[in-house]
Amino acid sequence: MNGAAFFLAVNFIVAMSFGIVFIVIAGKSRSRIAALWIGAGFAVASLSAVCELLVAYTDTPKPWAISAFATVLTGMTLLTLGVSILYERRLDLRIIIVFLSLSLLVCFAIYDLPRGTPLQAFSYQTPFAVAVLTGALIVFSSHSLSAIDRFLGIVLLVTGLHFFAKAALAIRVGSGATATDYVHTDYALISQSLTAVLVVAVGLTLLATLVLEIMAHERSESEIDALSGLANRRGFDRRVQAFLTEQPYGNHTVMLCDLDNFKKVNDSYGHHVGDLVIQGFGKLLRDQMPVGAVAGRVGGEEFAVFLSNTDSDAAIQFAQSFRAAITKLPNLPRDLHPTCSIGVSSLTASDKLAEAYRQADVALYAAKKAGRNRVKLASRS
Repeated sequence: MNGAAFFLAVNFIVAMSFGIVFIVIAGKSRSRIAALWIGAGFAVASLSAVCELLVAYTDTPKPWAISAFATVLTGMTLLTLGVSILYERRLDLRIIIVFLSLSLLVCFAIYDLPRGTPLQAFSYQTPFAVAVLTGALIVFSSHSLSAIDRFLGIVLLVTGLHFFAKAALAIRVGSGATATDYVHTDYALISQSLTAVLVVAVGLTLLATLVLEIMAHERSESEIDALSGLANRRGFDRRVQAFLTEQPYGNHTVMLCDLDNFKKVNDSYGHHVGDLVIQGFGKLLRDQMPVGAVAGRVGGEEFAVFLSNTDSDAAIQFAQSFRAAITKLPNLPRDLHPTCSIGVSSLTASDKLAEAYRQADVALYAAKKAGRNRVKLASRS
């Protein structure tokens, strides 16, 4: 086995391994369909290595040469389709089918042309470049790119452009007089070794992208209170801190809400009804809180709300309307009309979130002491 044949075998193993990994990881990722397309892309593209070896070592090279072209291009197209789904830029399947069909026709048309000529070399490599560069364009055109997204775009861009470099190299050093000669040329050795590097780079970057997405989803799930559907204390704090990091200045407010006499609800009606109150309270918060607000269940019957760019007067108005609405929660016993006490504290650029919590808690205590079912604004010293 010469060097090029060795790298063909390596590329087959690496690409097929990535295909299996992506298909397995599809079961864990929210982007399941994207992962399946990407896995299928690697698996199909890996078959080109087998076809290339059959070109060199069988008496009927043309069908296998066409098959090598078709499997590589189809695999790259499937991978790009997966990227488009991952980044929510769906490609038209009709355009994909036309692209693959025309590319195969071109491959048939140039098969008998002298190898290493500009027409033959660039006609052969351009469809590959188009497929991968489309993926790079999809990534770069997406909104809110993270570091891993930018890196993936760069890797796809380099991979796409390298096909033009391969065409230029074939013109310069030759890719063999016939398709059968290809695997024995220096060009094949350079081409396949470079392909091995880029396959690993693309595969690992896409894998990292999906793994980070899974980790973010798992973290998000771990920060959700299952009963209320709101963020738990950790999730609430993280989301508010993230907002304040991006927008450190502004008039914000923090509300602490506590269900009045909740222990009596559990004792009188049972914990099932108590759970219904928590669920209804959480849904009410989700339905009524304005855009940019963050709500969380930070204790057994205690809830917190962060109102961004909202002054204390507007926050009091929101709290009063919310306090009135809670008495009409659905699916509760007819004689049960839950109430809540609310403490409100303003949060400016000079404040710490913990201090705003403390002041809102003091105001909440004052509301309860004054008879419950009311809203109190924290006094600022």
